[in-house]
Amino acid sequence: MRIALVVLAILAFLYLTALVSLALGQRALIYPAPKAASINPADVPPGFAPVTLATRDGLHLHAAYRTAAPGHPTLVFFHGNGSRIEESALATALLGQRGNGLLLVEYRGYRGNPGKPSEQGLYADGRAALAWLDGHGVPANQRILIGNSLGSGVATQLATEQPIAGLVLISGFTSLPDVAAGHYPWLPARLLLRDRYDNLTKLPQVSAPVLVLHGTADTLIPASHARALAAAAPRADLELVPGYGHELAFEPVAQARILAWLGALQR
Repeated sequence: MRIALVVLAILAFLYLTALVSLALGQRALIYPAPKAASINPADVPPGFAPVTLATRDGLHLHAAYRTAAPGHPTLVFFHGNGSRIEESALATALLGQRGNGLLLVEYRGYRGNPGKPSEQGLYADGRAALAWLDGHGVPANQRILIGNSLGSGVATQLATEQPIAGLVLISGFTSLPDVAAGHYPWLPARLLLRDRYDNLTKLPQVSAPVLVLHGTADTLIPASHARALAAAAPRADLELVPGYGHELAFEPVAQARILAWLGALQR
């Protein structure tokens, strides 16, 4: 009996340690910003111009921009939690070849930008991007928001706040607690997470056309999230791509499907 009590005490201690670690270190897990020691944050991928986004809380964030050809929309791309604008350029390479404009948003705390990432902080970064477009003559009816993985949360929030021409969610999730609960069913992740990104609750408020794009082999965020998101949006198209995982945004097939969807919108 004494041995059993000792074992239970050790297990309880380990469980409580895991809870405390998750509670205190959750943002380091959610936002594993790539190191930027050797990167000048003002440098941008080839073909882009460096721009600065001014947030309402006083940050100046480096981003990358390419002007749209006449009659083409501007695509605002929000990357995932472990990426940066170099990867955003890869995920939009084919999209930009058709004359579409591109604004690649870089978050606070990423790639040498000041500040620390958080849900409200990333929303502020997204608002700064749209404000920059306001100041540079890109109208709301020529803006397509694209969110990949974590970026789906930023794009969805902005789509509830401002008129846009369309919203694309690639490898998106219903909410961050839903993702965490799926991976850590033995932890009360829904109670512990401070950052929520509740896309499922917000999508019914989005009146713009929505494309939900997801790989059927995604093990990080299962395709069931995509089905739920598409069902929640009033004007959604669901595209499930067989055999692709969470890297879908970087595959030509994903960009081809986005281009086809954009073409249908413009008809």
